[in-house]
Amino acid sequence: MLNQSDNRHFYRMMVNADVQLFINDPEAGRSVDGICRDLSASGMSVDVNEPLEIGTMIRVKLESANNSVPPLDATAKVMRCGQENNDCYQLGLAFIDMN
Repeated sequence: MLNQSDNRHFYRMMVNADVQLFINDPEAGRSVDGICRDLSASGMSVDVNEPLEIGTMIRVKLESANNSVPPLDATAKVMRCGQENNDCYQLGLAFIDMN
């Protein structure tokens, strides 16, 4: 929830859903599986098992559990990467474009 000490411009919705991150690098050509922890109009927080460099551009695909809601398909930039424990990193992603 948004409170007085929170500077975000959009409310964040708590989520616990599988998400695929496709790294936008022709040399890398790989994807990383993650868990979306929260989602807003401007970005999302994702747990992954490897760090990604700040500034990395990725394509995010989050399937919808409801057939009447289309899946999320967006281009995003890694804004933050913090280690949560030995094999978990939390990414802060900012949406650049909706595909």
